[in-house]
Amino acid sequence: MKENNKISAKALIPFAIFIGLYLATGLFLQIKGVEMAFYQLPAPIAVFVAIIVAFFIFEGSIEDKFDTLVSGCGDSNIIIMCLIYLLAGAFSSLAKASGGVDSVVALGLAFIPSGFLTAGVFLIASFISIATGSSVGTITALGPIAVGLANTSGISLALMLGALVGGAMFGDNLSIISDTTIAATRSQGCDMKDKFKMNAKIAIPSAILTLILLLVFGAPKVTTSPTDLTYDLLSIIPYLFVLIVALMGVNVFVVLTGAIGLSSALLLLRGSSIIDISQIIWEGFTGMFEIFLLSMLIGGLSKMVADEGGINWIISKIKIFATDLRTGELGIGLLVCLADICVANNTVAIIISGPIAKKMSREFEIDPRRSASLLDTFSCVFQGIIPYSAQVLIAAGFTGGALAPFELIPFFWYQFILGILAIISILAPRDHKE
Repeated sequence: MKENNKISAKALIPFAIFIGLYLATGLFLQIKGVEMAFYQLPAPIAVFVAIIVAFFIFEGSIEDKFDTLVSGCGDSNIIIMCLIYLLAGAFSSLAKASGGVDSVVALGLAFIPSGFLTAGVFLIASFISIATGSSVGTITALGPIAVGLANTSGISLALMLGALVGGAMFGDNLSIISDTTIAATRSQGCDMKDKFKMNAKIAIPSAILTLILLLVFGAPKVTTSPTDLTYDLLSIIPYLFVLIVALMGVNVFVVLTGAIGLSSALLLLRGSSIIDISQIIWEGFTGMFEIFLLSMLIGGLSKMVADEGGINWIISKIKIFATDLRTGELGIGLLVCLADICVANNTVAIIISGPIAKKMSREFEIDPRRSASLLDTFSCVFQGIIPYSAQVLIAAGFTGGALAPFELIPFFWYQFILGILAIISILAPRDHKE
């Protein structure tokens, strides 16, 4: 295939319109006091507007531009990504319906000493998020319990919620079925298992340091143990299956299909009908519709922008300060951070930044596993800090107005440590072939 050497700043106008429309709408609604302001405008609508603009300003016939759009939408990596989204959504719905999340929470709290509640919430949130691939789902499930524990034990509510959000972002970053992992690995062309190992080198030390801090500063003033903790070990089996089998290197489609089968079998044993299970799976599919459609449309728009020279223009500007592997990695990190600040959605930020990062990784000889890890890590850092992200807004919402999202920021210890260690990993000497 002939290399596209075209360079054009004009080609980025549709991307700028997409991000600008998304950001401006969120800011306007935030000022108006609308809840979850940055999530009121469906992202696919903003992309659709940007695509219409691209058709108007890009050269060529309507037919040629449409062919380019469809080619991008139908890229094999985009389609694979979308299929994984569907399976991940189905598994999450089934596991939730079978009581898996509730059992994990109850099991964790039953075995955590009352003096270690803050660190315990961090650990439980980490496991739930890794197992389910959803930081938002983790915070939603565990939030009321975390607030209750803080109120009865005398632990700082902000610190407890900071631990909760930190654990959720830890799992979001590492989970092989999270939207961010799927987007990062498919856009960079690497295996989820390899990206997990690359991420773990930064995320696990960050989690250990966070745990130490939480054990030292998060001890309760009043030791109290939660009551009425009932759990079912069978409900946890599908989560363990996903974690273990995925790390063994089994194809992700096989992993998720097997997990769906296990969860379905559990529901059948408990009296659910085939129709009930089918409806739960369908709910999981439809729950992924927005990110499914967004991925396809962004894929099409990215192809149009790339063919017009937009991505080459970005790389040409990054090359002003990025001259080697390290500065190239910093460029990838900065790129996805800025995207996440603008759209307040780490998956969307990765989808936007992915094509640019892939080309940069070729330019600076960055391992695809490394570029995928950087995309996911830096996007999770900022997603877990910015006060208008869904994760932070939901966590603050559990306080009933007692704490504003801004007041939680100083307690996001894990995210700050993760960001610092990620930067150190770029700047520190290392074997680039690892």
